Amino acid sequence: MQVTNTILMIRPVNFRMNEQTAVNNYFQEELEASAASVNIKAQEEFDAFVSVLRAKGVNVIVVDDTKEPDTPDSIFPNNWVSFHRNGTVGLYPMFAENRRNERREDILERLESEGFQIENIMDYTSAEEHNLFLEGTGSLLIDRVNQIVYCALSARAEEELIIEFCEDFDCLPVIFTANQTVEGKRLPIYHTNVMMCLAETFSVICLDTIDDKKEKKNVVQRLKESGKEIITISEEQMHHFAGNMLQVLGSDDKRYLVMSSQAYDSLNSSQISSIEKHCDILHSSLETIETCGGGSARCMMAEVFLPKALT
Repeated sequence: MQVTNTILMIRPVNFRMNEQTAVNNYFQEELEASAASVNIKAQEEFDAFVSVLRAKGVNVIVVDDTKEPDTPDSIFPNNWVSFHRNGTVGLYPMFAENRRNERREDILERLESEGFQIENIMDYTSAEEHNLFLEGTGSLLIDRVNQIVYCALSARAEEELIIEFCEDFDCLPVIFTANQTVEGKRLPIYHTNVMMCLAETFSVICLDTIDDKKEKKNVVQRLKESGKEIITISEEQMHHFAGNMLQVLGSDDKRYLVMSSQAYDSLNSSQISSIEKHCDILHSSLETIETCGGGSARCMMAEVFLPKALT
């Protein structure tokens, strides 16, 4: 199963631009507003987004962040944790020191209280001691049906750890470099899920970011062999978070592709109709979160594939 009906989301209490992640997240910008007003706006966007999902029957488990310790990026839980069908939880090494505080045992306990079974924890966090990082499903795009992992190398995605993950989860790694132009230089994109979305029967991807022709050809070949229609976006659209999308299940197993309103508005009619051949689109305004956080809709949703306990 590639898509799930259950999503974990963390409601922020101290959201702001994280100075520790801005060093290699070129999507982040400072807003000329007080910290309190930025956080209030982010909470409003978060609540509206949750309402959009729940209105379509998506099971959203919301956990409130805590004021202490300071975790300005807690709204993006998919970077520190992943949940798998066999009852395994993955915990990941984080580039920014203040993001490591986002890993909370009580969040796992909350999922168990909701009836989900956790059988095993794969903990990769000791890699932080060696300055090696792999930021969850921000870095790892997992084709759960075909057992393939797509991952773009960056300061937040170390090849050694990608291969270790793929060995642990019995997946084939498809590793490449994805770049964006920053002040005239081609620099690595911090997370794979900014330039690529992997859905059940299609992929939305910015192929222009993969400068190496062999790597690009390999990614395209793997997607086609997996039976996925490739829907391409431009680098300009990627900068509007058009690659940062996630397919989810609503009521009656209906599929939706979830994105921000900025991402939706950047798409042309042909791209929209290509997506809508596969599923409906849901979008919500996330402007403050995108500007200060440098992440969008997909980053805010940690997919829960854990099995439910038998009652």
